[in-house]
Amino acid sequence: MDEMLKRLEDAAVRGRIRREVETPGSGQGLVDRVGWDNIVIAWCPKRNDAEGRRVAEIAAVRGLDPLDAVFELLRDAQGVASVIMFQLDETDLRRALAHPHVMIGSDGSALATSGEMSAGKPHPRSYGTFPRVLGEYAREQRVLTLPEAVHKMTGMPARRLGLRDRGVIRVGARADLVVFDPKRVADRATFENPHRYPTGVEHVLVNGSVVIKDGDHTGSLPGRVLTPP
Repeated sequence: MDEMLKRLEDAAVRGRIRREVETPGSGQGLVDRVGWDNIVIAWCPKRNDAEGRRVAEIAAVRGLDPLDAVFELLRDAQGVASVIMFQLDETDLRRALAHPHVMIGSDGSALATSGEMSAGKPHPRSYGTFPRVLGEYAREQRVLTLPEAVHKMTGMPARRLGLRDRGVIRVGARADLVVFDPKRVADRATFENPHRYPTGVEHVLVNGSVVIKDGDHTGSLPGRVLTPP
């Protein structure tokens, strides 16, 4: 990290980065496809003022070119930051969800609404992926059926990963169970306010122990790392 920060102070290195960003060898770079308006700073502990803001906005406020604003941010943040990029098309997402070979995962992080894990403006998927699929795409839009959605989150990935005692309800299997109201389940996390738990999830069991009861955490921590065979 220290070496990277040193290089960013070199005008020649910055110039080379600019050329590669603005005129990439492939003909089109990430910034061309996404744009500075669609890159949001999600987490930056040394520059909290940047969290939840778009790079284009940060640059305009500071009177800088967007790439110079990124250089400044990296310097101030000592290289520690993460971003969200808005680059997916909703039509593509719905098509993928309905495809029989597609499984559903959050690609999120273990977060909390209080304490150290509540920092920044992370992607709302960490709180809302599965409730959003169940509520928005299964119940409201009917992109897929409720049983299909549940299978894509449970039995299908468990089988793909070789976890034979997970993802199914049967005698002898691990009791990882979620009790939810199909009429109420919905995500509440947003990009502006991502640290919000969903509604409609009543009870959760992990390895047979009750972790969520009537919507509240019991304090039980029975989870463990899973290693595919």
